[in-house]
Amino acid sequence: MSIIQTIREKGAKVSVVLIALALLGFILTDYVAGKNRGASGPSGSTTIGSVNGVKINQTDFQKDVDATESMMTQQGYPKSAATTQQAVEQAWNQNISRILLNSEFSKLGMTVTNKELGDILYGANAPQDLKQQFSDPATGQYNPQKAKQAIDQMLKDKATPQAQKDQFNNYLVQLKDQRMSEKYSSMLANSTNVPRWFVEKQNADNSQLAKISFVKEVYSSIVDSTVKIEDKEIADYISKHKDEFKQTESRNISYVAFSASPVASDSADTKRRLLALKQDFDSTKDVKEFLAGQGSENFYDGYIAGKSIQIAAKDSIFRTPVGGTYGPYLDGNTYVLARMLGVRQMPDTVKIRHILIATAQQDPQTGQMTPTRDTAVALKLIDSIKTAIAGGANFDSLCKKYSDDGTKDKGGVYENVYSGQMVSPFNDFIFLNPVGSKGVVKTDFGYHYIENLSQKGSGPGYKIAYLPIDIIASQETDNAALNKANQFAGDAKDIKTFDAAYEKTVKPTGVIKNLGINIGPNDASVQNLSSRQFVKEIYKASRGEVLKPERIGSDYVVAVVTDVFEEGTQSVAAARSRVEPVLRNEKKAEILKKKIGNVTTLEAAAAVLGKPIETVDSIRLSLRTTSALGYEPKIIGASFNPANKGKVVPEALAGVNGVYVVRVDNQSATAAEGNVAEQRKAMAEQNKQSSGNPMLGLRNAATIKDKRATNY
Repeated sequence: MSIIQTIREKGAKVSVVLIALALLGFILTDYVAGKNRGASGPSGSTTIGSVNGVKINQTDFQKDVDATESMMTQQGYPKSAATTQQAVEQAWNQNISRILLNSEFSKLGMTVTNKELGDILYGANAPQDLKQQFSDPATGQYNPQKAKQAIDQMLKDKATPQAQKDQFNNYLVQLKDQRMSEKYSSMLANSTNVPRWFVEKQNADNSQLAKISFVKEVYSSIVDSTVKIEDKEIADYISKHKDEFKQTESRNISYVAFSASPVASDSADTKRRLLALKQDFDSTKDVKEFLAGQGSENFYDGYIAGKSIQIAAKDSIFRTPVGGTYGPYLDGNTYVLARMLGVRQMPDTVKIRHILIATAQQDPQTGQMTPTRDTAVALKLIDSIKTAIAGGANFDSLCKKYSDDGTKDKGGVYENVYSGQMVSPFNDFIFLNPVGSKGVVKTDFGYHYIENLSQKGSGPGYKIAYLPIDIIASQETDNAALNKANQFAGDAKDIKTFDAAYEKTVKPTGVIKNLGINIGPNDASVQNLSSRQFVKEIYKASRGEVLKPERIGSDYVVAVVTDVFEEGTQSVAAARSRVEPVLRNEKKAEILKKKIGNVTTLEAAAAVLGKPIETVDSIRLSLRTTSALGYEPKIIGASFNPANKGKVVPEALAGVNGVYVVRVDNQSATAAEGNVAEQRKAMAEQNKQSSGNPMLGLRNAATIKDKRATNY
């Protein structure tokens, strides 16, 4: 229903990967505008973690988070708990990478000299945002001298806020880190080697062919329930395969959410309150002031094409006479009154050009306006521009020289503008005046000299004032939900009584019991419950502990901690689902082998098992899966053992899917194919690509202590 207005150049949202590269542009823009948006962190110096003994300070970490989140929101990411959590994770990973890589750099004596840093900033491959800011609009060529002059001046200027200088110096650190990482990765990549003998051996193996005959009995022929697996057997298996059963710290919970959302009586009460305002809304002469007095700041005092208005009740609103009010009507979780202020014929889209002499600049994060030029000075300048254009001066030249808008290098042109995109005075001038109209318009941003170039389409446009009141839960509704949650929490003392109380008192009301699994210590949400505090409470609790009701969104949530997994090796219970099938098949294999007895001939094994003899031709060692065998690497390996050629393998083989008795009928080979030199080159290039990120190996070998869950 509400429309956000601004005069701005449309831009695509960029990936978080580009945030660091966008930082310099914001720093220099702030310097030119005389603004200070330096990040500030919390007081104190709590350590929130360490990497190989190197501590990560909370204050410094908070600055990293603030800077990352600031860049994310300026690039279009919404302000939300999810964005904050993403910024936290990115800052944490950046700190780990920086510490680990700096340690490697120190061991190797790697540095980035001042000359290299100068080349990074002012060389041919300077950061893209720096190039954009200091390129000649006419030629598109980067002017490194101008860039260096601006940066040096910013750093020397005593009027430059220290926080802004710190932000720039942090940016330089990031550039150095990036160059050092490139050097390190390049060193690793260029150290790879593919020996000739390795390629030749691989080609020879791939040229091998085999033909086998076999008899098999699948494991599913034995009923699972007849084969028991004890806890000790699983524990022994885990002990021998610890790397496969590593686990990170996590928690599982069961929870019940008691809704405190508005009920029918709350909706009816909201409608009554809105109806009580209708007479005053109908008669007020200052709609904007009236709406502001009711807490509604989103009044758009301009005309919008009916085709662009997308609300459920629009047809009824459009039929309302000018001066009349429609409603209340329901729009989502809101009751609304709509007052028709005007109807005009207007185009669907327009093309215009303009010159902006700004008097204020809007902060993209807070939306606050900061003065940049005296109003009288701006008015005098825009009048001079208007007079000059009327006298024949070139519009494009004046626009490039004087305009403060992002379109100055494109002649100030906006194409295919829809109604409602611009602030209302600007909007009404370009939509309610014919092609060729020229004039000065004052907005919150400053003075605009505007010329209407062309228009497309036509239809009715409407100026409508909306008075909304959200339907909110009454105190009675909230208290009722809280009482239900408290009563349930009082009956639930542990996992068993939690489940029993749910089955007895909650399930009959239609409320569903939910599960939250694999909850990490630094998570900001559980399933669809967005609450960092809730996660903290889960981690303060022990297994079986019932948490007191927690208000999350429009619900009161009662949870019980069902599982606690500490960092280390999985327990028998946690690993059973993975290990049990493996051990069961091993036991089944022994049963089937015992049934087969000593292997003599294929025919004898077929008689014992009552299974036919099958044959597979043209098996390749390079193919780990065949249509006849499926995935059976042990069987394929035995097929190419030279000792088995022309013989029955002397023992039954326990494969992935069953037990096999195999006879290798023939082994042969085709000519080895491929240019060894070209293969070596291709494999070396592939190895270089795969070795480009050393962080995985460094992190696996590092001792990383993460205390964010308790100290952040």
